[in-house]
Amino acid sequence: MARKTGRNTKGRIVSAAWKLFYEQGYDETTVEDIILESATSKGSFYHYFEGKDALLGSLSIVFDEKYEELKAQMPPELNAVDKLIYMNRELFTLIDNSVSVELLARLFSTQLTTKGEKHLLDRSRAYFRVVQQVVREGQERGELRTDLTANEIMNAYAMFERGMMYDWCLNGGDYALARYAEQMMPMFLESCRAK
Repeated sequence: MARKTGRNTKGRIVSAAWKLFYEQGYDETTVEDIILESATSKGSFYHYFEGKDALLGSLSIVFDEKYEELKAQMPPELNAVDKLIYMNRELFTLIDNSVSVELLARLFSTQLTTKGEKHLLDRSRAYFRVVQQVVREGQERGELRTDLTANEIMNAYAMFERGMMYDWCLNGGDYALARYAEQMMPMFLESCRAK
């Protein structure tokens, strides 16, 4: 039970932090603000994070929680391509509505310069498990190509998503990411369909 409580505490801290980063800006948000918003203690905060900067890598946790939620909500009758488009649209809508371009750019920056863990590439994340499951099911049902492995299609999908997010950051977020993906993701996924 302690592990679940710990996961809930860490999740509350992460959720509160990203909400405040979006609403107030990263630089204007203090650790004290995060503790107050998350209804946790200073000891709990520092148990999970060395400081505010350590939370930058936690955006992958927010994304993973979204993918777990989407997995449970996804209409089972959708084909694999439509499921991947659905998940992408929902994730990018989340980004459009709650992650500033500056924060996403900082996340990419930390992943490029870190010598330690690269959260975005961690294959044990829920993000990769959910995408790979959708791809495997799509291959089994004859909806997706089988001349590529599920892992290869999953990696290409993840790379394409990261590329769109990176481009959005480079352009200063001057367009709606979800709307752009509505045009681009179907074109990319068409190349993954079984012929």
